[in-house]
Amino acid sequence: MGEKPGRGRKDGAWQGKALRTTMKRVKVYRLEDNGKWDDQGTGHVTIDYIEGSRELVLAVVDEEDNDTLLLHNITPDDIYRKQEETIISWRDPEKALELALSFQEAEGCSYIWENMCNIREDLQSKILRSHVAGPKPALKSLVASRGSFLHDKSLSSVNAELKELPPLELSSLSVILKTILQCGMKEKMRVTDLISNDRDFFPKIVNLFKTCKDIGDMDGLHIIFRLVKAIILLNSSAIFDKILSDDFILDIIGVLEYDPEVHIVQSHRAFLKDHAVLKKAIPIKNDSVVSKIHQTYRIHYIKDVILLKVLDDATLKSLNTIIHANNAFVVSFLKDDPYFIQDLFEKMRSSNISAGSKSEPVFFLREFCTVSKSLQPAQQIQLSRDLADRGLFDIVSDMLRSQDKVFVSAGTDILLHFLNQDPNLLRSYIANHEENSGEDISLLGLLVKGIVTDFGGEMQFLEILRILLDGYSTDTVTQCRAIMELIDKKYFDKLIDIIESSCLPKSIDRSTFGSVGVGTRVEEYSAKPEILLHICEFLRFCVVHHPYKMKVNFLKSNSMEKILSLTHRRERFLVVAAVCFMRTVIGTNDELLISHVIKLKMLKPIVEAFVENGSRDNLLQSTTLELLEYIRKENKKSLVLYVVDSFWNQLVKFGHLESIQAFRLKYQEFVDRAETEETTSVGHMRKKAEERGLDKEEEDYFNTDSNEEDFSAQTTQAQQHCMVKPGDGSETHHIPARPKSGGLVDHDGDKDYNPPPKRPVEADEALNIPMARHSSLDGKVTDGNVPKKPKLEGTIRFSKINVLANVAGKHSDLEDAQPPLSPASSTINSDGNVDVRESSPGSPNQQPPESFDYIAGDSSSEMVVDAAEAADSDP
Repeated sequence: MGEKPGRGRKDGAWQGKALRTTMKRVKVYRLEDNGKWDDQGTGHVTIDYIEGSRELVLAVVDEEDNDTLLLHNITPDDIYRKQEETIISWRDPEKALELALSFQEAEGCSYIWENMCNIREDLQSKILRSHVAGPKPALKSLVASRGSFLHDKSLSSVNAELKELPPLELSSLSVILKTILQCGMKEKMRVTDLISNDRDFFPKIVNLFKTCKDIGDMDGLHIIFRLVKAIILLNSSAIFDKILSDDFILDIIGVLEYDPEVHIVQSHRAFLKDHAVLKKAIPIKNDSVVSKIHQTYRIHYIKDVILLKVLDDATLKSLNTIIHANNAFVVSFLKDDPYFIQDLFEKMRSSNISAGSKSEPVFFLREFCTVSKSLQPAQQIQLSRDLADRGLFDIVSDMLRSQDKVFVSAGTDILLHFLNQDPNLLRSYIANHEENSGEDISLLGLLVKGIVTDFGGEMQFLEILRILLDGYSTDTVTQCRAIMELIDKKYFDKLIDIIESSCLPKSIDRSTFGSVGVGTRVEEYSAKPEILLHICEFLRFCVVHHPYKMKVNFLKSNSMEKILSLTHRRERFLVVAAVCFMRTVIGTNDELLISHVIKLKMLKPIVEAFVENGSRDNLLQSTTLELLEYIRKENKKSLVLYVVDSFWNQLVKFGHLESIQAFRLKYQEFVDRAETEETTSVGHMRKKAEERGLDKEEEDYFNTDSNEEDFSAQTTQAQQHCMVKPGDGSETHHIPARPKSGGLVDHDGDKDYNPPPKRPVEADEALNIPMARHSSLDGKVTDGNVPKKPKLEGTIRFSKINVLANVAGKHSDLEDAQPPLSPASSTINSDGNVDVRESSPGSPNQQPPESFDYIAGDSSSEMVVDAAEAADSDP
């Protein structure tokens, strides 16, 4: 065989005269020692005779300079593979060289592949000295096809006229094999019908196989192997029903022991008879069920061991379908047997059997749960419920209590199967049996214990707990919370204590530096690092899916500080786990938890571990920087200020890192913003105070009682108009008289009201009334028996005081501008009260006032005092 890939040979080295139109464009690849395909070049491929010989070769000519990229002698050995629609690959076992042709078009690939198969069968016929005379038909077909690439109908015409297969004899095996390999899609269906309808076809093949084996004809055994393999690749369900039946399956496997590519004859039948023995945990009385079990195992053996590299995807799919149907048949029969499951569980509960005898039902139950996936989804759920009702979880609890790791592993596999089907079944069982477990550890306790026990299956326990606590739908939230309540109540503190006891206490120096830095520490552990990692991962999961319950636990205890003690460990992955835990806690965006973190300075051990790590570019540095990036991007102001204010002296040496620089800029942004807000707030407060003062004065003015406003207006008007002119023509001020309607109630419209008769009032009685404060107005007039009208009970506000003070000021200006008053004029006595002198009886402006009930002020000096007192008392 000549394998000559690469450049160096001209197209004259081979005698091909085919036109470029019949040569198809391909790429040549060679598999290198590193497992990568190396592109050898692009050219055109054809099949022709090599110069000076009658051997057919596969030649590829470079499309640019006509150099020969590949020369390959086509051999009868079964070394060629067609992958997908555009790739042909082969391996030369002598030179250990693997090549591949990648065609530009699928049509060209099919053409070359069919002609290669044609030539190989002719070579095989020559080797077996068949009655077919040499390779002439194949060569004629090749020469006829060379003129036109798309008009190769020789094979199709032959197969279209095929009405029956040649007699099944040793000399005709190559013809039958050639017919099967070269047929197209329609012809393949015809061949399949001919084989499946011939009842004697497979018995004759078996007889030929036994004959060749007895006489030691290895060539005949090899051709029978190729024929059976080609028949299997026809992918016919009718053919599978025959060759996989109990009558032929072992003989067909015997044929497949003689692979021409394997120099040593295999012993598949011996293995299936001696080692692959069906162990019956519970006797199965139905023979068809037992037959299906054996058939399923043998099909697995054929596709996974014997023909692993031969079967295509379509054939594999058909064989898997047969396995799926067999499993469904077996499970359906066993689950409907009213005594089978009952006998199985009774045997597993029995205490009189040995550990070896008990292993068989345990393994059978695990296998039974696994193959039940072949049922329809509704049937799977119903089967799971039936098994749970019959006490499956009690059986599994006993398996998890065992000291045998194999039993424990089988128990976790069964639980995972049920959780994938219906998690609520296990949740309901745990919720109902947690308090009734007695002295034995409950199933939930066994699961929690599993993640802290070193037996190799911690990840399975962790996955089971995750599924139990992970409830997305509304109908599972309540049950998940119930499981979380149980874990928090009974097992959470135990997990935290394991972490605490496995880490250095705070009073001990965190590390003792050696030649490698942080790595050298003297510590004693009570739990393996892997177990601590599983606990930390479980706690992170709880924080994500049950944040409220975890928050309550963290706030009422120092659990977070104990978890962060993992940063004291020398294992870097545990320190990273602690940082990830803090990242998860901060990621909940819970202000109470963040305040708790700041208050207890929980970022301190993380920063210290980061600083100890130094400039090493590892996972610890990346995780810590990601935590700071999250705090910065999410604008966690309190955390940013806390980190920079507390740890900037330690982080400053990492200022060359972009994350640290950005974190510092975010801190400065918060500080600048706070200063701006403070300055703006002070100015705003001052402006507000001024506006509030003006608004307060105006508001008080307009909120003054209307009677008081009327009283002030009337007082001013009376002071301006009530003037008495004495005989000398001078004007004299009089104390303003109260209007007639000065009472609280206007009686003008009251017909039933009869006012008392007015009597003349003496001037001394009417005008010489001292203007006393409120306390002097409580009694009656002693000089006369005239009753007073109801008084206005009010207080003078700031605006009223200002008005009256202005009036008093104008009044004093008028006094300064007027000449000396007559004896009847008003003067200010020594007490500061207004003293009205007696006027002439004939004064026209003099009217007898009804009353002089003053409510607020007496004189200007008293007004000032009252105003000061009001300013001190009023807000």
